[in-house]
Amino acid sequence: MDPRQYVDMKDNSRDLQPTYYFMINCLLYSRMETGLVSNQDCYDEDVNVYLAHLLHSFINPEYVEQSKKFLSKYDADVFRRLSSSTDARLKYQIYKTNADFLLVSIGIFDHPTIAGAPRSRMQPSEEAYIGRGKTYYHFAYTYSQQMHRKNAGVSEVLEKLSNGFEKYLRILSHMRGEYLDLVKRFSQGEVYHLERSIDEHSQQELLKVKQDELLELYSAWKNQPSPVAEEDLERVVSEIRQINPGFQFVLPKR
Repeated sequence: MDPRQYVDMKDNSRDLQPTYYFMINCLLYSRMETGLVSNQDCYDEDVNVYLAHLLHSFINPEYVEQSKKFLSKYDADVFRRLSSSTDARLKYQIYKTNADFLLVSIGIFDHPTIAGAPRSRMQPSEEAYIGRGKTYYHFAYTYSQQMHRKNAGVSEVLEKLSNGFEKYLRILSHMRGEYLDLVKRFSQGEVYHLERSIDEHSQQELLKVKQDELLELYSAWKNQPSPVAEEDLERVVSEIRQINPGFQFVLPKR
């Protein structure tokens, strides 16, 4: 059976239905059961559609695989990647993807292991992750205004997700416990391998950024050697070696 279809046991016909309908039904029931009904504070039926499609996307391995290249485990990695890019579309995709994965990993998986580092005593509290999610959605909203001028609906949804992150998190948490309970279906090994795969991909992306930065700094040093330029080169080489310990680079003597 296609995982993107399901059988509604309450339907006597037993016809296959797109899993999207299962997601939207569970979401709407969860909203009613938590008292956080649609359009209570503002019109947000569009958020229901967005969240149902997002949850449906997680069933598709291709979506998860394609998302890996935009994910980073730490804020510093996200901002470092963005600081070297002037592409508004890329910035939008990075912020939106990380925000989506944070919302789903905290709400559905009960911890930010998919989009962030596993919790420990030395890592941020859930409040910090919530603040991170709100910020990512806000930045995604800002860049979406440049990307979706003809489709303001996308921007509006991202803005609502930023402003109401805690509310939608509570709805998804209820949905997890009452209808999905995905945590029990994923072994610790499966979660670990997914985290590791995402981390390795983000490290490779960061390595490419650092290599490009090294080339730019080396070119600038050749044109105008200086102690400051050499310090910058040493810093980047050190950062590259943290990712690839075998990396070798020696400045030629002037």
